[in-house]
Amino acid sequence: MTELLVLGPVEIRASGRPVGRLQPRQHHVLAALLVDANRPVTWSTLVDRVWGVDAPDGARTAMRAHVSRIRMALHLAAELSGRPVRLIRGGGGYQVQADLDQIDLHRLRRLADRARTTTGDERVRLLREAVGLWRGEPLAGLPGEWASRVRSAWQHEHLDVVAAWALAELELGNAATVTAALADLTEEHPLVESVAAAYVRALHAAGRTAEAIDRYMRVTNRLADELGVGPGTELRKAYQSILREERPPPVAPFRPAVSAGPRQLPLDVRGFVGRHDQLARLDALLADPGPLVLLRGTAGVGKTTLAVHWAHRLADRFPEGQLYLNLRGFDPVESPVQPAAAIRHCLEALDVPSRRIPTGLEAAAALYRSELAGRRMLIVLDNALDEIQVRPLLPGTPGCLTVVTSRDALAGLVAAEAAHAVDLGLLSTDEAAQLLSRRLGADRVVNEWQAVTALIESCARLPLALAIVAARAAVRPAAPLAVLAGELHQARLNVLGGDDPHTNLRAVIGHSYDALSAPAQRLFRLLGLHPGPDLAAPAAAALAALPPGGTGALLAELTGANLLTEHRPGRYTHHDLLRAYAAELVAADPDHDIARLRVLDHYLHTAYAADRRLYPARDPVSLAAPEAWVRPGSFADERAALDWFTTEQATLLTAIDHAAAHGLDTHAWQLVWTVRTVLGRRGLWSELAAVTGTALAVAVRLGDPAVQARAHHQLGTTCVRLGRLDEAERELNLGRAQFHELGNRTGEARAHHHLSYLFERRHEPEQSRAHGRQALELYRQAGHRNGEAHALNSIGWYSAQLGDEPEALASCRRALAIFEELADDHGQANTLDSLGYVHHRLGEHAAAVACFRRALALFRKLGNRYNEADTLTRLGDTLQAAGASAAARSAWQDALTILTDLRHPDVGAVRARLDP
Repeated sequence: MTELLVLGPVEIRASGRPVGRLQPRQHHVLAALLVDANRPVTWSTLVDRVWGVDAPDGARTAMRAHVSRIRMALHLAAELSGRPVRLIRGGGGYQVQADLDQIDLHRLRRLADRARTTTGDERVRLLREAVGLWRGEPLAGLPGEWASRVRSAWQHEHLDVVAAWALAELELGNAATVTAALADLTEEHPLVESVAAAYVRALHAAGRTAEAIDRYMRVTNRLADELGVGPGTELRKAYQSILREERPPPVAPFRPAVSAGPRQLPLDVRGFVGRHDQLARLDALLADPGPLVLLRGTAGVGKTTLAVHWAHRLADRFPEGQLYLNLRGFDPVESPVQPAAAIRHCLEALDVPSRRIPTGLEAAAALYRSELAGRRMLIVLDNALDEIQVRPLLPGTPGCLTVVTSRDALAGLVAAEAAHAVDLGLLSTDEAAQLLSRRLGADRVVNEWQAVTALIESCARLPLALAIVAARAAVRPAAPLAVLAGELHQARLNVLGGDDPHTNLRAVIGHSYDALSAPAQRLFRLLGLHPGPDLAAPAAAALAALPPGGTGALLAELTGANLLTEHRPGRYTHHDLLRAYAAELVAADPDHDIARLRVLDHYLHTAYAADRRLYPARDPVSLAAPEAWVRPGSFADERAALDWFTTEQATLLTAIDHAAAHGLDTHAWQLVWTVRTVLGRRGLWSELAAVTGTALAVAVRLGDPAVQARAHHQLGTTCVRLGRLDEAERELNLGRAQFHELGNRTGEARAHHHLSYLFERRHEPEQSRAHGRQALELYRQAGHRNGEAHALNSIGWYSAQLGDEPEALASCRRALAIFEELADDHGQANTLDSLGYVHHRLGEHAAAVACFRRALALFRKLGNRYNEADTLTRLGDTLQAAGASAAARSAWQDALTILTDLRHPDVGAVRARLDP
C-alpha cells in the first residue's frame, strides 16, 4: 500500500518502506497538496504555502520541477505497492488523487469521525489507531508561516483525539495504559485541559489519587498564573469525581458533558467549502488566552458564514456556552443594535434576571464582565458597525473567545485591545466552483463547466453573489447555466437583485455606501470611471479634483469600510461587482465626463514624463495642457520612470481602450505613443501591436494625416518584430508615402530605417543597406543628428553582413561618436552591439566581447530585455568561437530565459545553439 505521511516528517512509503528521496522543498510541495487531497490546489495557493511572501521570480518554473519529481516518486511507490496515487494538473494548479485512507492526516480524521458513533471496544480500537498515526511534530522541518499554522492546528486535533482515546480506555478499565501514555504528554502541554482532565481521571482510576489531586492543583495554579483563569468545566468535573470517589463517568469523544449555559449559535452552513488557510490561521490564534478575533471583509464575502462555521468547530472547547448576537451594523432594513440593548440581550442569555440589569450602559457592561469572569465561553458578535458598538461587549478577563465580524476595519480594536485581524478576501476560482457544485450538483457543474466559469467571473468570486446565482439556477433545473451566465453578463446587478434586501446585492452594498461620509461617497462613485485594475492616490486625486494629499483620508475611509482594498502598499482596488455598483452611481453624476478627462490626463501626462526620462532623444509630440487639478508625476531618473511603467502598465493599456471607447481619440493615440518605448524594450510586441491598431483606428476617425502616418509607421515597425513581414511592409510604405506628402523628412527617413530592418528579416542585406542609405540622406536633409547616427549604425551593420568590414567599422564608429555626443544610451548600446558583431566577423574575439559586455550593461540599465537577449546570443556565438564553450552556453541560456519569458519567435534559434 502507498502511504502519504504528514503527521511527522513528510514521507512517501510503499509497503512500509520510504521511497522517492525527495528534497525538502519537494516535501513542502507534497504537503501543500496532500492537505487538500482530491481537490485542486491553485498555483497561487501552492506558491503561498511553499514560499509565502519570499516566493522567487521563478517560483512557477521551480514548482513544475518539484511536481515532476514528486510524480516520479509516486509512480515508483505505486510500482512497489500496487496502490496508485495520481498527481494531475488542472483547476488552475495541481491535484493529488488518492484514497483518503492512504494519507495519515485524513485517515486520522476519518477514524475520529467513526469513533464518535461507536462505543466500547470498537471505539477504543478506532481511537488507538488514530493516536498511533501521530509520528512526532507534523511537517517536521518544513519552514514558513503556512507550515507553522497548520502544524499548530493539527496539534490541537491530535490532543483532542488523545483525550477522547484516554476516556474511552478508562471506560474499559485500562487506567494503567492511559497514565503511561499521558504522563509525557501532559508535561509537554500542561495547559491543555482536555488532556489534563483525562490524566487526572486516569491517575485516580489507577489508585494514584494523591498524584491526581496534585496534578489538578498544579494545572489549576498554572492556569491562574499564566492565563489568569480558573479551571474549565471538564477539569473541575474530573476533580469533583475524585472528591466524591466516583468511577470515571462515560464521556463521548469530543463531546464534553453539556453544562448549563446559552447555545445561541445559528445553524452551521451546509456544505461549507474552502477557507482552509483562514481556518488554519484562526485555529492557531487559540494559543492566545482569551483572544479577540476580527473577521473583516467587504459586503457579501462570507464573514458570518466563516465565523459561525468556525464557532461550531470550537463549541466543545467552550462548554459553558456560546453567545451569538447580530449587531446589525450594516443591515439594509433594521438599525444597528445599541450597546445597552446588546448587553441586556447577553445578560438575559446568561440567566441574569431583568430586575438586576442596570439601565445605565457602564453599569450594565460591568455586570456583564462580572458574569463572564472565570467562565470559558464563546462569543460571536456579528455585523459590527464600529468599535463603539463592540467595546462594551468584550469580556474583562481571559478565558472567553470573542469573534467579531465587520465590514469596518475596526482598527481601534487592533491598536487598543490587541485584536487579531483576519481579512477575508474573495473565494479562489476552485472554491467558487466547489460552492456551486455543492448547491447545484457536481454533474451539472462538470457538464456545463464553460458556463460555470463565466458565472464565477461575473460574480467576481463573491460568495453572496455565487449563492444568489446558485439559488436562481436551482429553481430552474432544466435551464442551461449558459442562459443564466448570459443574463448575468448583460446586467449583473439586476440579476443579483431580488425582494429580500439581505440577499439583494445592490441593497447589501448600498448600505455600506450609505454609511460613508459625503466626500468618500463621491470618491467611491468616481472610482467607477477608473479604467484600470487598481490605482494610487495621485490618480484618485485627479478623479476627484483634489490636491495630491487630499485623498489619503478618503481612501482610508473606503478601505476601512471594505469598499476598497489596499492590496499592495499604496495601491487600491475593488472587485468587479463593487466597480459595477460605483459605475451605476457615477453615470448619474454630472461631473463624470470631466472626471474621466482628468484621470486620463493624469495618466497621459505622467506617462509622457516617464517616457521622456527613459528616452530623452526621442522626438517629442505636443500635448494639450492637462485639466485643472491634474498634477502629473515627475521622475528623478530612469529607474523611477521604469518602475512607474511597471506598476501602471495594465492600467495604461486599459486606459487606451477606455479613451477610444469614449471618443477621446487624441488621448488614445497619445497614450499609445507614451507606452511605445517601454513595451518595445520589454519585447511586448503583441501588446504593442494591439494598442497600435487602436491608435490607427482613432487616427482614421480623427482624419489627421500626420497622426495616421505615425500610426501606420508604428504598426509596421511592430509587425516587423512579430515576423508579420508582408503586413509590416504595407504599413511602413503607407506611412512613408504619407510622411512624404506632408513634407516630413524625419518621418520618411524613419520609414526607410525600419524598412532596412524588414529586409534584414528577409535575408536581403543589399536592400537593407540601400534603405539605410536613403534614411541617412533624409536625416541629414532634416538636420536630425540622432537619426543620422541610427542610420550610420544600420549601414555599418548591413555592411558587415555583406562582408564589407572596413565600411562597417567606419560607419559604426561615426555613429557611436554622435550617440556619445548626444548622451543617448540606447543608441550607444545598439551601436556597441553592432561593433561587437563586426569584430566577431574579423576574428577579433576579445574586442567583440568587450563591445558586447558594454552594450549589455546599457541594455540592462534601460530595461531593454529583447535587445539584451539579442546581444547575449551574439556574445555566446563569440565566446564559442573563442573556445570558451561553458561561458557561451551560459550566455545562450540567459538569452533563452528572456526570450521564453517574452514568448518571442527567436526562442527556437537560441535553443538550437544549446541543443545542437
